[in-house]
Amino acid sequence: MSRNSGKSILITGGGSGIGAAIARMASASDMRVLIADINEHAAQQVANDIGSSATAINLDIRDSEQWNEVLDKAWELFGGLDILVNNAAIARPGYVRSLQVENHHETIDVNAMGPIRGMTATLPRFREQGSGHFVTICSMTGFLPFPGLASYAAAKHALRAFHHGLAMEERHSGLDFSIIHPTSTETPMLELEATSDEVPMAFLVESVTADHVAEVVLEAVRLKSLEVFMPPSAADTVRSVGTNADQLMAMAEEAEKAGAANLAARRARESEA
Repeated sequence: MSRNSGKSILITGGGSGIGAAIARMASASDMRVLIADINEHAAQQVANDIGSSATAINLDIRDSEQWNEVLDKAWELFGGLDILVNNAAIARPGYVRSLQVENHHETIDVNAMGPIRGMTATLPRFREQGSGHFVTICSMTGFLPFPGLASYAAAKHALRAFHHGLAMEERHSGLDFSIIHPTSTETPMLELEATSDEVPMAFLVESVTADHVAEVVLEAVRLKSLEVFMPPSAADTVRSVGTNADQLMAMAEEAEKAGAANLAARRARESEA
């Protein structure tokens, strides 16, 4: 039996993509699942597919009041909460010159402030019960910014800093913290990015499935891993290049060309299907 068996888990953005995959896999590991999503219908469909161990609930992660309502529901259902997975995110692909400032504001508000609101709302409850595991789904763009996803990467940079800052503050509290940096993943977000010609670096490497990311996430929960890179072999390169402005500028041209070629091949395959 998995060490995750019997635990309760709240997953944001659980109506599709990585969140839905985590919900299904967590339930299959005998965990009790609360699926939160701004699209409650999508969350309910995932919960219906899973069965009695899953419950769906509406949540706009930008709304602190809704966060408290969702946490109240978790305590009502489970008598507490073992794991919060901050997964919900959006992308507004396009060069900065192609987007409105409101697009960047929305991205920062959802992708950084949304999880921050969730962690700050959950923190006193975790501290009161003396346990709890914060799991943050971040991104390799938290180290390596991409042209066409500038505000997305900025939000992920901020989210990583907040996650680790909070973990350092709570290092004596008995709480656990894990942050996961998925690589390019087959989700509705990636499908959206594939419609743009301004995000070629999102297709620089071969994408993985949402199920694969879910496996990595739940293994990190089991092991209480502090930080997980996908793939692990890319971690040193991503961290090195991401903190070296000269290397970032030097690699941009070739990386965009390679990504654009992969995107063109992807579109060709889809048109033939």
